[in-house]
Amino acid sequence: MNSRALPLVGLVAAAVTVLAGCAGSDGSAGDASTTGISIVATTTQMADFTRQVAGDAATVTQLLQPNTSAHSFDPAPVNLLELAEADALVMNGAALEGWLGGAVLASGFDGVTIDASRGIELLGGTHDDAEHADDTADEHAEHADEAAEEHTADDGHDHAEEPTGDPHIWTSIRNAIVIVDDIAHQLAELDPANADSYTANAAAYTERLAALDTWATAQIDRVPAAQRLLVTNHESVSYLVADYDITYVGAVLPSFDDNAELSASDIADLAAKIKATGATAVYSEASLSPKSAEAIAREAGVRVFTGEEALYVDSLGPAGSPASTYLGAQLHNISQILLGWGVTPDPAPTSVTE
Repeated sequence: MNSRALPLVGLVAAAVTVLAGCAGSDGSAGDASTTGISIVATTTQMADFTRQVAGDAATVTQLLQPNTSAHSFDPAPVNLLELAEADALVMNGAALEGWLGGAVLASGFDGVTIDASRGIELLGGTHDDAEHADDTADEHAEHADEAAEEHTADDGHDHAEEPTGDPHIWTSIRNAIVIVDDIAHQLAELDPANADSYTANAAAYTERLAALDTWATAQIDRVPAAQRLLVTNHESVSYLVADYDITYVGAVLPSFDDNAELSASDIADLAAKIKATGATAVYSEASLSPKSAEAIAREAGVRVFTGEEALYVDSLGPAGSPASTYLGAQLHNISQILLGWGVTPDPAPTSVTE
């Protein structure tokens, strides 16, 4: 860690100490009640997976709230207190949370880390600019390395070199099944008294995920492969398009990072690709400004999906919305994509919608 980062870590650590002094006598912050072991999950998707597995056997806290970018999140002192008190940390991995190494260091977290990307084969991305994809992934890894530089090999954490590739592993429902199984397995090892509960919860949720995947496959198969053309807000759907044989035309922001900037040439190039391929729509994302997507759609003369029609990719929707859960978000996303292809999807199984 460079010398300029040290004062920040000291200030954050001091804030954690103050907040800890305000915690309840049972070690929980304020009046929050706790059940079983304490788990912190980073993203909205990982938090939902973890809650499905944990059920009533554990308390799950998520760091990122809906419509918050996982790429540029800035943990608050209360988040560091949550980490400090956690028995386990569930992270997306794949270099998505470049800020997490510094947060772990500042909080003093010494629990079990569950890396959801551990069993996933990372894809290199969906755009043609491989060099750009590598640069983006390297940038994430560099930030994580700088933040966690002072972690040593004997501090109980795994400091393997950061992977490169598309970090949006949850966009594949099939990946989600792998992730849920791994979370259940590792929680069972950490908390053997509730192992049967974790296993049963994961099995029940996996059945619902499998039902959604079966439905999605059947609906997408209604569309000829040559017409399965997709344009999204940023490079985030490598795993989704791979699962269902979809051709990815391009992204409004040609980067894995949703904070990337768009140039005039990017707009012209993507509009030309849309016209050349015959793609029929541009999909904005609920957590991002729709302005650039709208501009490209106008330039290309195609429909743009924004507002309530936008996709939920980097973040699930707020509580009470149809996309507040992973199942709901994926059902919404696939339905919107189908509508953009001119197909009205059949109703999803009740096991998915209930």
